[in-house]
Amino acid sequence: MGKGAPEINEALSAGDGRFAIVVARWNDSITYKLRDGAVETLKEHGASPDQIEVFYVPGSFELPMLADKLALTGNYAAVICLGAVIQGDTMHHEYINHAVAHGIMNAARDHGIPVMFGVLTCMNDKQAMDRAGGLVGHKGIEAAQAALEMVSVYRSLAD
Repeated sequence: MGKGAPEINEALSAGDGRFAIVVARWNDSITYKLRDGAVETLKEHGASPDQIEVFYVPGSFELPMLADKLALTGNYAAVICLGAVIQGDTMHHEYINHAVAHGIMNAARDHGIPVMFGVLTCMNDKQAMDRAGGLVGHKGIEAAQAALEMVSVYRSLAD
């Protein structure tokens, strides 16, 4: 777990909710590690394989588009978006990061379910690897934990 991140309440459970995980294929050596951590975390908290669906998009820019479609279906308790945008020699990463963050937030707000931002925004490959199970934790695990927490909060509001 990352520095300063709170421990997840072990009582949290996936329950009978379904979870969509949207994974960017760009930088797949990193994003697939994020995916694996998210899937395992959901399973550790009671999700069966039938409750977890993984979808792929070309890159992080496309994450919000599919997340919005999935949230709109009403079939999922949460949608977890996983990607990695790594700074290059141009300002491209800034435009992508802003658009992705904004799009993911809009999908959550528009459809009333948690849509989680598990997108690494790093300056280089090493920083990304450090956040995909390396020295700085595992952001795929953290995104799944956040989804479980948010689903629990939403459930408590519905009771």
